[in-house]
Amino acid sequence: MADADTAVENDTVKLQVANAKQEESGSGMARISKSAMRALGVTEGDVIEISGKATTPARVRAPYPDDEGLEVIRLDGLQRSNAEARSGDHVIVRKVESRPATRVVFAPAQREMKLQGPAEALKRNFFQRPLVAGDLVATRGRQPVSNMPPELARMVNAPAFALTEIRLSVVSTTPRGIVHIDENTEVELKAEFAEAHTPGAAINYDDVGGMEDTIQQLREMVELPLRYPELFTRLGVDPPKGVLLHGPPGTGKTRLAQAVANESEAAFFTINGPEIMGSAYGESEKRLRDVFEEAARSQPAIVFIDEIDSIAPKRDRVQGEAEKRLVAQLLTLMDGLSSRANIVVIAATNRPDAVDEALRRPGRFDREIVIGVPDEKGRREILSIHTRGMPLGEKVNLDELARSTHGFVGADIAALAREAAIEAVRRIMPELDLEAQSIPEDVLESLEVTREDFLEALKRVSPSAMREVMVQVPQVGWSDIGGLDDATDRLRETVELPLKEPESFHRLGIRPAKGVLLYGPPGTGKTLLAKAAAREAEANFISMKSSDLLSKWYGESEQQIARMFARARAVAPCIVFIDEIDSLVPARGSGGSEPQVTARVVNTLLAEMDGMEELQSVVVVGATNRPTLVDPALLRPGRFDELVYVGAPDEEGRAHILKIHTEKMPLADDVDLASVAKKTARFTGADLEDVVRRAGLIAIRKNGSDVSEVTGQDFAAALDDSRATVTRDMEKEYAKMKGELKKRAAAVRPIGFVWPDTLESDREEKHPELPAPEMDEK
Repeated sequence: MADADTAVENDTVKLQVANAKQEESGSGMARISKSAMRALGVTEGDVIEISGKATTPARVRAPYPDDEGLEVIRLDGLQRSNAEARSGDHVIVRKVESRPATRVVFAPAQREMKLQGPAEALKRNFFQRPLVAGDLVATRGRQPVSNMPPELARMVNAPAFALTEIRLSVVSTTPRGIVHIDENTEVELKAEFAEAHTPGAAINYDDVGGMEDTIQQLREMVELPLRYPELFTRLGVDPPKGVLLHGPPGTGKTRLAQAVANESEAAFFTINGPEIMGSAYGESEKRLRDVFEEAARSQPAIVFIDEIDSIAPKRDRVQGEAEKRLVAQLLTLMDGLSSRANIVVIAATNRPDAVDEALRRPGRFDREIVIGVPDEKGRREILSIHTRGMPLGEKVNLDELARSTHGFVGADIAALAREAAIEAVRRIMPELDLEAQSIPEDVLESLEVTREDFLEALKRVSPSAMREVMVQVPQVGWSDIGGLDDATDRLRETVELPLKEPESFHRLGIRPAKGVLLYGPPGTGKTLLAKAAAREAEANFISMKSSDLLSKWYGESEQQIARMFARARAVAPCIVFIDEIDSLVPARGSGGSEPQVTARVVNTLLAEMDGMEELQSVVVVGATNRPTLVDPALLRPGRFDELVYVGAPDEEGRAHILKIHTEKMPLADDVDLASVAKKTARFTGADLEDVVRRAGLIAIRKNGSDVSEVTGQDFAAALDDSRATVTRDMEKEYAKMKGELKKRAAAVRPIGFVWPDTLESDREEKHPELPAPEMDEK
């Protein structure tokens, strides 16, 4: 609404309701435009009364920068519920004065909840908050709220009442009307449920994070037909009948459906797939009909079918007649919904391909909405929801946590918050008297969830989409890898930079590398480099061995590779690491015991890396010590863009590696690591680790259990007993390979291709390093 359209009458302003940001939910603040603030004569921190179908108070805050010039009022879900106004409705706002309360009584707003707790902590939590009897309020933890005047920050960040957000109803206030809690207010907490005048304890849009676009789509499909059916009548079209939500498990499909139902004030009927199935003939169909008949009597209504694939599977894939009849019944019921009926069906599944095709057409499920894995902004919103009632430590940075939780869905982030809270509880366990009836108030006051608690929790919680393949990436950074500076720099450019700064590539109009092949002698640290790249890029890491991907069953190997890439796309940014890749994708046409299987695997990998589905923020890293055996088609740009040689370290690199491996070893004064590095030419990282291990063993052998340090003599004896893995001949061989690998990729030709006589001289001129082809006698 434009500035000129602001309606001002008798010191009131008419504003359109919009949703507040997730992190401000439960703060009791309302953001209004500066023109509305001038019209009302209010400044930040003043109290206003918001009147929809009901009235509720709030403290004023300045508008978001994006809202400048828009006449909207930003309210959280509880405030919208208290004012009985939905997003998009108009409310009347006026300035009021709140009086200090002598007594305020709170009670839990959920029937199943019983509360015990210090009223003093509750008093501090709602200090200076404007309240009115019958409203719903929520406890909050200490939250980092930016750009807030100090006096408002003190109000919002009062010490927390509990580890989780708790919704309470204001049972009564003395005096009546709009009051606020101050130092002299007596606060009472009832243990049992007390009903508020609004049902706002239920889930609303504030409880669903990272789904702004999805919520907008659902509101168009669900709220509009239920609230304004006359719109569709006027346009002469039928309103939508159904919406299918699909996406990975744990992304919040069910929660979103409940939020939509509550925000649209519709009756909500849930059908859980397996519960509808009955043992008697026709019982399942009758149960389904009963739900739809009850919805028709209670319209406007939403019928929510969870796990719809379990009651409406593809009829050509199921044996039982009962399942086929149930699908047919559901089709009939959805077709039977009168075009003027105020009923919308929402279904959720994480296997949309398993749902019968007849349901997935307009007129039944009119729109399919994908609820995917949230991006960084979405994860930040979800984190703010799950830490809303937490007493967070000063160093907790939700932006940092959002960056380091790639691939996490809502359920994973909820688990992370829970694990961090358990870490905090574990820390105060020694101070608890387990025989006491209650926890001392001073212990509760000191309880807070710190940054370290979240970092510990991150070690235990992994993205649910990666539970099958998740590996623990060692805490190794670039600084912990010695002697491989060139390889490290190349990996930084090709792996870390595209994943951390994709916008740089968009700006220049170039695509990032799709793959990197690390090759070199055994033991040089290729696998460690890949893992360090994953950690430094803050990406998910999927490590696969060739043996895991190859199967004796026809087609199974190709499916394994397709599944691996599908999973990597779901949890992007992601690094897929394939060790010993030469055994998985040998050159086609090179013979072998199972040439057909490996040829199909090569084809699948080529299609995944360079096919129709682009790899967005997914990098494939392969490692091998026999690069000449890898199929040449993989070595061209667009597949493995970078071929990185990882050789034996130089003297400076060897000294760095020895320093890393002796970090926790008590060394005698006569140990000179620089001298050891000088004597270990062509030793790889693995060889140097072996030298350090042998020196320690020799020290134990000499001194037994009294060993206190490792001497220079021990290292000298260890060197006599060790040898370099890399020989001079191997170095020459790899140096020769360096120049040939790219040429092989450029000169790749189809199997069975015969060089024409006229091109033979041309071939010799352009590619003298390639052997002359055997001519076909025919």
